[in-house]
Amino acid sequence: MNNLLNSDENYDLGYQPSPSSIDQNDRSTTETPVYSTMSGDSFAYCRTYSEISTFSDPVDDNSSEASPSHWPATKPAIHNQAVLKRLGTKQRKSNGDEKQLDDNDLLELELEMMKERFAKLLLGEDMSGSGKGVCTAVTISNSITNLYATVFGQNLRLEPLNSEKKALWKREMDCLLSVCDYIVEFTPTKSQNLRNGMAFEIMESRQRADIYINLPALRKLDAMLIEILDSFEDREFWYAEQGSMSSNSTRTGSFRRIVQRNDEKWWVPVPCVPSDGLSEKSRKHLRNKRDCANQIHKAAMAINSSVLSEMEIPDSYMASLPKSGRASIGDSIYRFMYTTEKFSPEYLLDCLNIASEHEALELADRVEASMYTWRRKACMSNSKSSWGMVKDLMSDVDRSDKNHILAERAESLLFALKQRYPELAQTTLDTCKIQYNRDVGQAILESYSRVLEGLAFNIVAWIDDVFFVDRTVRNQE
Repeated sequence: MNNLLNSDENYDLGYQPSPSSIDQNDRSTTETPVYSTMSGDSFAYCRTYSEISTFSDPVDDNSSEASPSHWPATKPAIHNQAVLKRLGTKQRKSNGDEKQLDDNDLLELELEMMKERFAKLLLGEDMSGSGKGVCTAVTISNSITNLYATVFGQNLRLEPLNSEKKALWKREMDCLLSVCDYIVEFTPTKSQNLRNGMAFEIMESRQRADIYINLPALRKLDAMLIEILDSFEDREFWYAEQGSMSSNSTRTGSFRRIVQRNDEKWWVPVPCVPSDGLSEKSRKHLRNKRDCANQIHKAAMAINSSVLSEMEIPDSYMASLPKSGRASIGDSIYRFMYTTEKFSPEYLLDCLNIASEHEALELADRVEASMYTWRRKACMSNSKSSWGMVKDLMSDVDRSDKNHILAERAESLLFALKQRYPELAQTTLDTCKIQYNRDVGQAILESYSRVLEGLAFNIVAWIDDVFFVDRTVRNQE
């Protein structure tokens, strides 16, 4: 098949040639950088373990395309079309006076693209094929994380996604999430009696319980976030890039004199409002969408925390725990936790005067390490120290044991800390869990909920920016 597709068609089809298929004399292909997914007022996630997406390759409209190899169809065309329809792929004819490709050529092209991308998943990001790649769970987690960065990385304002990015997000997420359709468990459905009087149960396969419950909820949250962004197509405010003013910003004069921004947030677009502020209708719309995004953020965070809590704690983390929980959290916090009759984590956090997110994350790591140290000590009667054994024995531990009480108070302190600073990056334990996780279903649920949590938090932060500017303008009057 001749090289007849232009760059726009390749983007729509999602086809990216493999490195080996590109002409070695062609140097016009460039990589598209992966941008930060967080706004200046949102928290930075340190939750990815790959610099390059294995499923969403960057697109370069100026790159030359190589001809995909022909291969015979092994299944009926009707079946293949149904598969492509389910995965969200689409067929498109060439524009202008270029030669149109028939349906079979388009079908082969999209199937070839799918083969190449799933091959990258199976290779575990090791293109040499030597078996040194990461496991499938980590590969899929990285793919979802990097796809999110590709689609939403430059979206730092309240506006709808363009149609191409929206189609890219839906198409490739459908492909990644389709793995969950084959993660099943057997459950008894009904019992039947034989003629001889013997009864037996019929086992039926169904989607695993955690996926069956959480995946539809995450899909719904995903659609709601896209709908929130789409609702800002017609808005009264606009944006000016940092350090420069758009043509519309002249309506309010030099906005830079009104709102001062930290130099560290120079990349964040500055919201601008009319000279008399936003209308009541616009403010009501913003409040409604903020409340909605805030609830989505809480729901995604709850799912993410639930999935992380079910992941096994690596033995390497348990081996690295300090011998003393007191040494981990420090004498002052230990004395407050141990000597206080009625422990109040909120009061303790007020006394600590945490000044930055970095200090909060460091405290969370130390509290979490001390919590598992005390839990392990509470179960020292057993010779095994693995987390699985500790988890099984926790129900049999004496509730009045000092280590058990300290572990419970450390858990409540960690929970209060995360509630007070929802923008915190993941703790060392959470990062370690993701890195060593081998469960593909948990990897998909964790990464999907994490990126939705980040997007929801960003939307709330962007709306707060607009409210801040609106109050500043109205107060000046």
